Amino acid sequence: MAWTKEEMCKIAAQEEFRDGYYVNLGIGMPTEVANYIPSGVSVTLQSENGLLGMGPFPYEGEADPDLINAGKQTITILNGGSFFDSSFSFAIIRGGHIDLSILGALQVSGEGDLANWTIPGKLVKGMGGAMDLVAGVKRVVVLMDHCAKDGTHKIVNKCEFPLTGKAVVDRIITDLCVFDIDKKSSGPSLKLVKLANGVSVDEIKQKTGPSFKVMI
Repeated sequence: MAWTKEEMCKIAAQEEFRDGYYVNLGIGMPTEVANYIPSGVSVTLQSENGLLGMGPFPYEGEADPDLINAGKQTITILNGGSFFDSSFSFAIIRGGHIDLSILGALQVSGEGDLANWTIPGKLVKGMGGAMDLVAGVKRVVVLMDHCAKDGTHKIVNKCEFPLTGKAVVDRIITDLCVFDIDKKSSGPSLKLVKLANGVSVDEIKQKTGPSFKVMI
């Protein structure tokens, strides 16, 4: 049985957040991870549009329209949070001060290449901050559905869409499993480390392009 989006976000928060981390959450499902920060763990959430110290999403009726993240979603700000221009925010990212970024993806290759900003032929407003994040952040985790809506692979041998970065992804969390990517491996870089309940290794093989090592 596949994990729900809430379960995926909980896995990401519980297994990736460390006390004292500075974290950037990408647009879409990754932003929901902010709602599942483990008890006793203190992380500081950063957004490319110039925020440091974001809290969970506001309750209905309590949103401040002037407080938004990079995805234009209304957010809350914690005591001690700060606001600054986007150039300073990107200086934080490019300077290597963000410990972890959790991003969505269109495709990820078995070597950790990431494509997550555009589909050729479709109009996009811009590439956003993903290229800076994958180049400047210490650890990159992808949170996405295992397959596209039409059933095609999203974990592929080679990305077909324009790349955000090469060999930048460290972990993939999907609705079916968790893969680690060992970029120094002499064999397959993908390592299957966790399965959703009721999901078999054979199912993962059918729905994944590259070969992988089973570590469970």
